[in-house]
Amino acid sequence: MACPSDWPEPIVRVQSLSERCGGVGRIPERYMKPVESRPWLTEGGEEANIPVIDLAEEGEIGGRVAEACREWGFLQVVNHGVCPELMEAAQEVWRQFFLQPMEVKQAYANSPATYEGYGSRLGVEKGAILDWSDYYFLHYLPCNLRDVNKWPSLPISLREVMDEYSREIVRLGGVLLKMLSISLGLRQDFLQNSFGGEDVGACLRVNYYPKCPQPDLTLGLSSHSDPGGMTFLLPDQNVPGLQVRRGDNWITVKPARHAFIVNIGDQIQVLSNAIYKSVEHRVIVNSAQERISLAYFYNPKSDLLIKPAKELLAPDRPALYPAMTFDEYRLFIRTKGPKGKSQLGES
Repeated sequence: MACPSDWPEPIVRVQSLSERCGGVGRIPERYMKPVESRPWLTEGGEEANIPVIDLAEEGEIGGRVAEACREWGFLQVVNHGVCPELMEAAQEVWRQFFLQPMEVKQAYANSPATYEGYGSRLGVEKGAILDWSDYYFLHYLPCNLRDVNKWPSLPISLREVMDEYSREIVRLGGVLLKMLSISLGLRQDFLQNSFGGEDVGACLRVNYYPKCPQPDLTLGLSSHSDPGGMTFLLPDQNVPGLQVRRGDNWITVKPARHAFIVNIGDQIQVLSNAIYKSVEHRVIVNSAQERISLAYFYNPKSDLLIKPAKELLAPDRPALYPAMTFDEYRLFIRTKGPKGKSQLGES
């Protein structure tokens, strides 16, 4: 399977559609989800929330991390060592980017070959139903993929802020991988080494969800699990939107202040042989406010074979997944777009 070098249809910026609608009117049919996928039909369990874990707590927090990974596939971490002012600055520079004139943003238009740059759709299926969002995707690691010229030059502080922010996320990724390894009964460096040691992948997707006149008919991001290793989401503190599947219900996440929302990706599900599972999530939109979030993906080196850890296998628990490189694996979502957990053979 190869990824095409161009989109199958002309790209329409959702932000432009939102501005044309002016908060009223109908969204184009291309953005209307099937009835069974519309958010108003499947909401539930609104009082629940994903676990919040304080990384500065004294005592053993590994058990709480393990429980969150087993039961939810999601957790929020606070007191993680990333400066709150840096987190706020990271969101603000991207908010300023998306508020610039369209011709400025268009200079960074992306293609499905790498997805790097300014985009408005995932997947290359012609005629696919689209999500109500724009985004910006960029690489940080490995260094040979980092092209700072593809990072926006405006606002002026963006490149400097995002370089510092990226370093902090990579540091935090190492901390969490160590905790997950220990919680699985593995050597503390097992997952980090499985990811490539210091030679990991790290990339950012900034999500911009414009106002939508008919939020009950569409989604900002369709249901999916993340194909990579682990995701660090900096949510919009003022506008809820992330929903996590919990059985037959969708839980709308309530962000803790200055927390990162961390979720298990498909590669950790494979490495743990499904002891820890990636969980479907999606994003709802609203008619009153736009929303912005930063999703940082901490991934294995793209050409390493990922397979279940032999230490976690037994005669009554054989390997559930074949060995596959992350490059091979992520082509699924880059061509098909977000489609639940079908890339793992799960419906």
